[in-house]
Amino acid sequence: MTAKTLISLSKDDTSRLIEMAWEDRTPFDAIERNFGLSESQVITIMRSELKRSSFNLWRKRVTGRATKHAALRDKSVMRAYCSTQYKHK
Repeated sequence: MTAKTLISLSKDDTSRLIEMAWEDRTPFDAIERNFGLSESQVITIMRSELKRSSFNLWRKRVTGRATKHAALRDKSVMRAYCSTQYKHK
C-alpha cells in the first residue's frame, strides 16, 4: 500500500505534513487532528516522500521521542508547537 492510496493530499498539505512530522514538539496527535492520519499513515507518507537517508534520520529522531507522542509528554505541555515557532513579522 502506498501513501497515494492512503490519502490524497495537495502539495501544500503534503509539505505541511512533512514539516509537522519533522518538528520535535509537534505530536502525532496534532497531525491526526489536522489531517486525519494515524502515526502509521504518517510514516508511510514520510517513507514515500523523503529520500531513504532522510527517512532513516527522521525515524531515528522520532522513535520513542516523548514530545512526538502525547501519551509520553509532560501533562503541563498544552501546545502542539514551540511558542516561538510562529512569530508574526
